[in-house]
Amino acid sequence: MEKYIEVTGRSEEAAVANGLAQLGLERDDVSVEVLERAKTGFLGIGSCPARVKLTYQVPDEVEKEPAAPAAPVVEAKPEPVKETAPAAAPAAAPVVKEEPVVSAAAPVAATGDKAERIEGFLVGLMEHLDNDARPVITMGEDGSYHVELVGSDLGALIGRRGETLDAIQQLTNYSINRGQSKRVRIHLDAENYRAKREETLERLARKTASKAVKYRRNMTLEPMNAYERHVIHAALQDVEGVTTYSTGTEPNRRVVVAFER
Repeated sequence: MEKYIEVTGRSEEAAVANGLAQLGLERDDVSVEVLERAKTGFLGIGSCPARVKLTYQVPDEVEKEPAAPAAPVVEAKPEPVKETAPAAAPAAAPVVKEEPVVSAAAPVAATGDKAERIEGFLVGLMEHLDNDARPVITMGEDGSYHVELVGSDLGALIGRRGETLDAIQQLTNYSINRGQSKRVRIHLDAENYRAKREETLERLARKTASKAVKYRRNMTLEPMNAYERHVIHAALQDVEGVTTYSTGTEPNRRVVVAFER
């Protein structure tokens, strides 16, 4: 069952935070529609708060089926014992030849000058951040470098919505590719955050598309970085009834899931 509340705040983000606090939900559990943007007015005159609509799902009540009547107890009468012929020996079970299990190829550890430079940069950066994480570097099939940070306090390196992880990835790419004629791509991850975030964004995209079709109107998502916007666009590119586009400027650029009339 779908429910919603309308809340206000000094800004759109403040209104969303107020609504989440009232519902006790996380940001990914709701979809946001801005009903009225905040206005500052002149010297406080004519100002008005932002008003947003938070839509969320609650489980439907399941009707209980009536209990079936108990079956009457029938007293069984003993049957006469009949002599039976000795049972034949069981046939031997057919021998099944098992096929060898082929395991997936393990990631190939990256070697060479680029891998050493990536490791050296990240080890030094972790020391400055007073973090014990260490990089495990593998080579992708497309020639890119995949770096998994392994350690005890990885939440601080991921940050809110992966913002810190994105910043570390950008710094690493800039440091390694600076002054190089041939650039390489470096993907940074920790605790499999990228895959988990993609799953969350894909679920959000499908849920928002369903609402856009159901209510026959456009739905605007929260501000996202370029990578997260790409996940939303890719998830809905083959969905009938909706189209997507981005609006606004960084860092407040958003994806609009538009109903196709």
